[in-house]
Amino acid sequence: MGESFRNLAVWQRAIELTLAVYELTSSFPVSERFGLTNQSRRAAVSVASNIAEGYGRSTKGEYVQLLGHALGSNSEVETQLVIAKALGFGSKQSMSATEGLCSDVGRLLGALMKSLRAKSVTASPQSLSPTVSFSKGFGIG
Repeated sequence: MGESFRNLAVWQRAIELTLAVYELTSSFPVSERFGLTNQSRRAAVSVASNIAEGYGRSTKGEYVQLLGHALGSNSEVETQLVIAKALGFGSKQSMSATEGLCSDVGRLLGALMKSLRAKSVTASPQSLSPTVSFSKGFGIG
């Protein structure tokens, strides 16, 4: 089969971020189940989902727009991590790892958006995306 959003380094890191957010929030107080836990998880899922949706769109403009939504959701996750950290939720190790992934995803999204905007050729999103192989062993790819 052809290339897939699953081959994108940024999508792969976003999946890692989502898994890290789920792991981190599993230790949050039960009272946060419908608050910070739910909001953090939904925002994290949205990052990878918007990358995948944009990749599947037919124009570069739509792709970049959905990458912008992914970047916004990543900023939501970052903000929620700041709040959780200030409240003393989660282990320091898990929090630090999740913050690092969030930073990586933001950097990768920004670089991909900049690259797509710089390309002057009209092409499908699939032909404009850098790819890598997924090797983290999450059964994806």
